Order: sequence, then C-alpha cells, then structure tokens
Amino acid sequence: MNSRMQRFAGLGIMGLTLVAAGALWFALVAARPAPFGRLQTLQLGEWTIRYDPQGPALALVGVGVLVAAIAGVGITVYEDVVLTRARRSSPRAEGRPLAPRRIMAETRGVFAGEVTVTVVIPAHNEEHHLPATIASLRAQTTPPERIVVVADNCSDGTVEIARRAGVEVFETVGNQHKKAGALNQALARILPELGANDAVMVMDADTRLASGVFLEVARRRMTDDRALMAVGGLFLGEEGHGLLGQLQRNEYARYTREIERRRGKVFVLTGTATVFRPAALRVVAASRGTLLPGVHGDVYDTLALTEDNELTIAIKTLGGLIVSPNECTVITELMPTWRALARQRLRWQRGAIENLAAYGVTSTTVRYWAQQIAIGYSVIALTAYFALLALMIVSIDQWIWFPFWIGLGVVFVAERLVTAWRAGWRGRLLALLVVPELVFDLVLDVVFVRGILDMTFRREATWAHVPAAASAGAAS
Repeated sequence: MNSRMQRFAGLGIMGLTLVAAGALWFALVAARPAPFGRLQTLQLGEWTIRYDPQGPALALVGVGVLVAAIAGVGITVYEDVVLTRARRSSPRAEGRPLAPRRIMAETRGVFAGEVTVTVVIPAHNEEHHLPATIASLRAQTTPPERIVVVADNCSDGTVEIARRAGVEVFETVGNQHKKAGALNQALARILPELGANDAVMVMDADTRLASGVFLEVARRRMTDDRALMAVGGLFLGEEGHGLLGQLQRNEYARYTREIERRRGKVFVLTGTATVFRPAALRVVAASRGTLLPGVHGDVYDTLALTEDNELTIAIKTLGGLIVSPNECTVITELMPTWRALARQRLRWQRGAIENLAAYGVTSTTVRYWAQQIAIGYSVIALTAYFALLALMIVSIDQWIWFPFWIGLGVVFVAERLVTAWRAGWRGRLLALLVVPELVFDLVLDVVFVRGILDMTFRREATWAHVPAAASAGAAS
C-alpha cells in the first residue's frame, strides 16, 4: 500500500476536522453571546438556588439544528440514491461484476439448488472458546451442512478439540499473514468445491450465535434475493470484565440498535459471523490487483489490518448488496483490560483509515470518509467540553444553574438510556450516570488521534491478538 497515500489520508482527515471546528468557533464568536448578568434567585427552604434563564441566541440554535438536519438528511438521501442506482440498469452499475441487475440477469431461470452453509472458523489457540462456538452452530434451527476449523499456527489443544467435536480441521502451512492469510489458504481449497448456492460463513472462534435462527434467516434472505451477496451478523458483548465489559456491551448494543433502525444497511460485515455467496468471494479474489487492492487470487487482503472492513468495501465497490438483519445476532469476546482495548481499537481505527487510503474517494467510500471526519470532530468537541468544564469549576466562586443547558442535558441522558436499553439494567444504570461513558469515549478519542499520528509519521502498524486463556481468566 502506498505509504504516501496513507499519510495524506491522515492529514486530510485532520485538516477537514480542524476546518469544521474552526467554522463552529467562528459562528460562536460572530453570535456575540451576552455575558452573565440576568441571575435569578430561587429560595427553597434553606437552599438558595441561583440560575440564569438566558440561553444561546435563537439564530445560533437555529443554525445548529439546520446544519445537523442537512447533514443527516443528506447522508440518508445519498445512501438511498447509491443503493437505488445499484439496482437499476445503467452503464456504471452494469460495469460492476456484482451489480444486482447483472447478477439477476445471469441467474434468471436457473435453479442452483437449496442454499447450504459451510462454516469456516479461523482459530489461533482458541481451545477455550471453540466448544461453545461449535455448539451454537449445531443449536441452530437449520444447522450448517459443514464446519471447518482453520487451525493457524496453534500450540494448544485447538486441533484436538475440533476433531473430538466431529468437525473438519484445516491446518495452515507456513502462514505469516495472520487471520487473513489463514482464511486465504482455506478458501483456496474450499471455494472450488462449492456450487452457486453453497454459501460460506466466516465465523470467529471466540464468537457464538446468540440467535437460534441466524442461519435460517440467512438462507431465507439469500433464497429470496439472488442479488444479495452477504448476510452479516449484529454483535453483542459477552458477560463479565466488570465496568470495562459493561462499557463495551453498551457500545455494541447502541451499534446494533442503529443498524436495526437502518433496516440492516450495515457499515461493516463483521468478522464475528458473516455468510457470503461463493460468487462474491470468487469475484473479489479475481479482482485483486486490478479493480481492488491486494494480491490477485486472494479473497482477503493480507496487508489490511481490518480484513472484515476491507472485504466489505471490496464487495460494495464491485456492486454487491449486503445486509445485517436484526434476527442475526452473535455474542463476541470483549477486551478484558484497558490496554487490550486500546490495542484492539488502534488496530480497528488504523485499519479503517488505511483501507480508505487504498480505495480513495469513490461513491462507495464517501460515507466512510464522512464517518472518519465526524469522529475527528467529536474528538475536538468532547475534549473541549471536558477542558471548559474544568476551567469553569476552578474559576467560579458560586454555582449557577442554566435551565436551557439542563434541559438539553436531560434530552442527552434520555438518548443514552434508550439506546443502551438492550444492555440490561446494568447498562441502563451506567448510561444514566453519563460520566463513565464520556470518559470511555474520551479514551477511544485518544486512540483515534494515536491512529492518525501513527499514519502521518509512518509508524509501523501491528496486528494484536489477545490470548484466549487471558481473556477467559479476566472474565472469571
């Protein structure tokens, strides 16, 4: 991958974020907010409450609401236009090998048999998690026809446990490219054996299916829509790991809720569990080195830190349709320590930006670029909030309440509570406290900045793996 392009991507995101923050600052200065001075006093027995009924200028509030509405509506309309254009016949859409119109035309009147599922589980020293993973597959209302555990440089009992469970084992040979390399070796053997409707499910060894109908729904979706290239899962967090675990479960619950509200229009086909059509993976492999980055013949780009995100962009770039139905949920491993979390998120963030640098700005990646800029903007906003709050606390000699901002805060807390509702009573209580989640967000913001700086100064990226035994021990 071109390191100069990576550096440009990091600098570009930083630059656009600073421009957006500067524009907001200019708007605030131009509004000339009035100083304090309309203080009122409310006497409640022995308590004296001082408050200022003044709020921001209505024009400033109106501009803020208008900008937010335009951004939200604009992104929604853009996504709908892209999706609609993909399904319609046009020279641009037809030129993509996985374009729906093209796939529908090629398969019209052809019955390739019932949809079957071959599950491929990449595993590196996963003896602690593998039994539960296999059990969740067999507990499906429509179990998979075949399960293959891809044992990659294992030094524990992964291979023996898989064989005792009665599943196939594929052991990698000389793999130096982590998960992506292991999957490439296995898929090179498996894909030629599969028919048009013999779907492939790639599932992490530290994941178990939370829904008993995951595969049933995936089969039905692929039967009903011949143009659908992949069905992804919505992930929830495992139990345990104390406060840090609950913070991650709240985060995942909010993401799952967001995708459900988007009716399955997913940003990333999660590596935890996704069902692919063989045609999609074959076309991706054939397009590497020409239409897509990577080595010709590889399904996964071994240079990508986040192979699931890269494969999602690859399928979308080729015109493929993807979806993550709300019935398809999985429970995945959480990071047991703050250090492990920071390493995981740094890899995710760095990988996401590197993927965008590799693909450039296209109709497929515009949404992803906008997300990165929005994250950068949130870094500035949250950091400024904590800094100004601290400055206010050390500067004032008496506490003053502002009804407008209290009301806005109530709305914010309500939003946090509703969106974390699926995380259970502990998640709801944590959402009501607000501050722990804000601190958690601040830590992720620091990781985001670290990822940008690493790319800008061309620091070498690494792939981090948390040993299953360590994770299991932290959860106990």
